[in-house]
Amino acid sequence: MLTVLYWLSRRSLGFLHALGSLLGWAGYALSPSYRTRFNANADRAGLSREHRRAAIAHAGRMVTETPRLWLRSADAPLTPKVEWVDAHLIDAALEAGRGIVILTPHLGAFEVTAQAYAERFGARQPVTALYRPAKKAWLRELEASARARPGMLTAPASLAGVRQMIRALRQGQTVGLLPDQVPPEGMGVWAPFFGQDAYTMTLAARLSLQTGAPLLLMIGERLGAATGWRMRVFAMPEPLPEAPAFGGDDMAHQIACATAINRAMEFLIRQCPQQYLWGYHRYKNPRTA
Repeated sequence: MLTVLYWLSRRSLGFLHALGSLLGWAGYALSPSYRTRFNANADRAGLSREHRRAAIAHAGRMVTETPRLWLRSADAPLTPKVEWVDAHLIDAALEAGRGIVILTPHLGAFEVTAQAYAERFGARQPVTALYRPAKKAWLRELEASARARPGMLTAPASLAGVRQMIRALRQGQTVGLLPDQVPPEGMGVWAPFFGQDAYTMTLAARLSLQTGAPLLLMIGERLGAATGWRMRVFAMPEPLPEAPAFGGDDMAHQIACATAINRAMEFLIRQCPQQYLWGYHRYKNPRTA
């Protein structure tokens, strides 16, 4: 498998995206469970037929471009293929010195977002990206080496990882999360997402509220003709609700915060619905920690 991944990492982005489109359609055609979940999630969000067809191909492109992103050499920067929109929001937050919590859904080239941040802003303040270690040892080692880049750190989805991110924020650094990822049991609450309750992490809101770090939204939109990626940065559409409004009811406050973050993810997904991973098992029950 490693041989295949290294071979893919040396292919052009155009080849990888073409191959990925075929892979995306093959997965959709050959897996009834994936197809059913994809269509149910797309129906829930009211996704158009045109956007569904594009999303099937983009899911495969995400898979095939990942080896190139993970295994590229340190002297092969992404910068020539990355565009930025509203990067001034990150500049302003870094100037404030309170750290930043960047939220990115499973949309487009989400593997690119932390690397692109590290290249542009990492010399000022590094980014710590939360990740769930793979079960297979060889893949865990590959992930660790792939994500160990200048200006970029990683934190496992564990209590130790949470402490690492809190320390980073208190030092004025940046952390990155995928808040539409289903957390382990006990680390989330049930909150609406496209009209149906989904188990949603409470970590994103807690990090911001405990440290005073602002929340920013970011997506890595995959550009056409394999020309690269567009990093789009947004402010939160609405602030997190304040705890006093809930009269000391911590659970109600957590649900309200998770609901606000889910609405923010819906906002981001609507910016580029054809690149969201609609086949992701968003509504599953959480695993035990």
